[in-house]
Amino acid sequence: MFEIAFKKSVFNDLKRIHKAVLNRIFNKLENDLLKRPEDFPELKGKFAGLRKYRVGDYRIIYAILGQQVLVTRVSHRKEAYD
Repeated sequence: MFEIAFKKSVFNDLKRIHKAVLNRIFNKLENDLLKRPEDFPELKGKFAGLRKYRVGDYRIIYAILGQQVLVTRVSHRKEAYD
């Protein structure tokens, strides 16, 4: 099983998201992403080496570092790749 870590900038991303959506995101993180993070798509181009996980209209951008999942961004799909 993997453990989760957040980049400091992610906390700013989370402040902008409604609490109900945050609950859904964290439930999905615990139930899906921590159990099998390698199952989700890898990104290409300038985001090569990162992966994405979709929760409704929100995207969780993360990297797998050994047994750790490092979340680098959580944002709406329109802003996730800026």
